[in-house]
Amino acid sequence: MTLNPETMKRLATFSFALLLTSISFAQTIKVTKKNNRIKDAQALGYSLELTGKGEDVESSLNKFLKDYGKTRSTTDYVSVSGPALGGTVYEGNVLYATTEGSDTKSQVWIGLDTAEWRGRDPQRVLERVEKMVYQFGVKFYRDQIQKEIDESQQAFDATEKQKIRLTNQNKDLNIRLGNTDQERIHLEKSLETNKLEHAVLLQKLVNNKKSQDSVANAGVQIKKVMDAQKEKQKKVN
Repeated sequence: MTLNPETMKRLATFSFALLLTSISFAQTIKVTKKNNRIKDAQALGYSLELTGKGEDVESSLNKFLKDYGKTRSTTDYVSVSGPALGGTVYEGNVLYATTEGSDTKSQVWIGLDTAEWRGRDPQRVLERVEKMVYQFGVKFYRDQIQKEIDESQQAFDATEKQKIRLTNQNKDLNIRLGNTDQERIHLEKSLETNKLEHAVLLQKLVNNKKSQDSVANAGVQIKKVMDAQKEKQKKVN
């Protein structure tokens, strides 16, 4: 199997695109303090702007939050009940998270409503929420880069497989070329032998024709002798 020119062109373009992405993908994670309206109340928390599709960020955040507690999704936010932060489980309390974004930029927010927070210092919790938001940013970008690494690995594996195919094909072509060379040499020798045999047969045909003519002449002469002998025989009385 060989790659046609169009496939080679697409592979080269893809490789170049991966290279540009790898060079340009140097993200800085900057967490910002921000209030957000949750259930008609002002909640405190931290936000993070990310480079990525809104749907990808939302999906990644939902998976991320499941490691912190029991999650429940609504139209406006995701709640995390009994969140575990910094080794402490805050039973009876809730964190909230929201996402919004476009095809290129997204924003994540995680926070809490201090009015409903019970039994713990919400400011201390907010410090841990800030780290939580930062950790999500790190994980999101690392996961995105890992996807690119996987794509690059697949492209590299494809080129390696193709290189092996081409190497094996080259070996096969060399073997076939050697066989055709041997066959050509054999045919050339056969052709020379055939030429000699052809010349010999032509000469034998010439010789045979001469022999036929000689025999025919001899036959005519012998017939004349026989006729003369028969006439002589008739004259005996």
